[in-house]
Amino acid sequence: MNIKNIPYRTIWRSSDGRALEIIDQTRLPHEFVTVRLESLHDVVHAIQSMQVRGAPLIGATAAYGVALEMQLCSTDAVLTQACQALLETRPTAVNLRWALARMQAKLNAVAQSDREVQAWIEAELIADEDVSINHAIGLNGLALIRDVWASKQDVVNILTHCNAGWLATVDRGTALAPVYAAHDAGVPVHVWVDETRPRNQGASLTAWELQQHGVPYTLIVDNVGGYLMQHGQVDMVIVGTDRTTADGDVCNKIGTYLKALAAFDNHVPFYVSLPGPTIDWQIRDGIKEIPIEQRDGDEVTHMRGRTNTGELVEVCVAPAGSAVANYAFDVTPARLITGLITERGVCKATHDGLSGLYPEMNV
Repeated sequence: MNIKNIPYRTIWRSSDGRALEIIDQTRLPHEFVTVRLESLHDVVHAIQSMQVRGAPLIGATAAYGVALEMQLCSTDAVLTQACQALLETRPTAVNLRWALARMQAKLNAVAQSDREVQAWIEAELIADEDVSINHAIGLNGLALIRDVWASKQDVVNILTHCNAGWLATVDRGTALAPVYAAHDAGVPVHVWVDETRPRNQGASLTAWELQQHGVPYTLIVDNVGGYLMQHGQVDMVIVGTDRTTADGDVCNKIGTYLKALAAFDNHVPFYVSLPGPTIDWQIRDGIKEIPIEQRDGDEVTHMRGRTNTGELVEVCVAPAGSAVANYAFDVTPARLITGLITERGVCKATHDGLSGLYPEMNV
């Protein structure tokens, strides 16, 4: 995507070929800063601190992290240790496990002397495939938006939660891929952007990237979505996912479940955009089986922003010593989901729907 008319991915190999460069998402929207990652330690920190975030981007970053480590030592023990260290960075996003399993399988099949070269090749393939997958998701979602436009003959109002745009992927995004595809095709769209507490990924990331691309949007607090749906101001909801079960339950940023309930009650179509690697074919019941990450309470009690004088500050918004529960994700049951938008098409949020698009996984 473009930033001030310059095309960027969210992660890329450095010009010297020995490191990675990323967009530091913790500095957005106030500062656009790129960071060089030179070691496995740097990659682990980038994922844990959410300098990079979003299930597809986490997976690609982890793959690159393996390649960085193979530059230093390519033994079986180091490969295993590197993958384990990366796997422990975030518990919820299944793309992380998928990417690391793919890297291990590829590198275990080649001689140790070839692992450095093959690791970079495989990591680049994972990144490039993510871009292609997201492009296809965009086109499949565009058809749904076109249908609404054809019926309404007016601006299509789409509500989204958190950030599932190009910043959450290598490029193009998942939930926002159809929005960008529609905007670029001349379909008039407007996006209601949830602020998405506690880390404000909607306010700081989604709003920023929509602005960069010229897509009309309005930032709202998280609890406004139901009101807008009651008053006919939302035509469809499109969100992303960090893990989707084989039966169609969807795990996404905390608050997604409430949006799905409001959409269901108001007969607003609720879609989830996801790439194939985000499907966890090993589990069926998302509420019981998906591990929900609990993050530092400071994310809830503190907020960071720019003052009127231009200074970036962090302030506390809660009484000192407050007990805090910071659940990062929730699970939306498949029964509340209108459809799943994948790179292979749109399907019902059911086991039959998913296995129909991915028959090779129907085991």
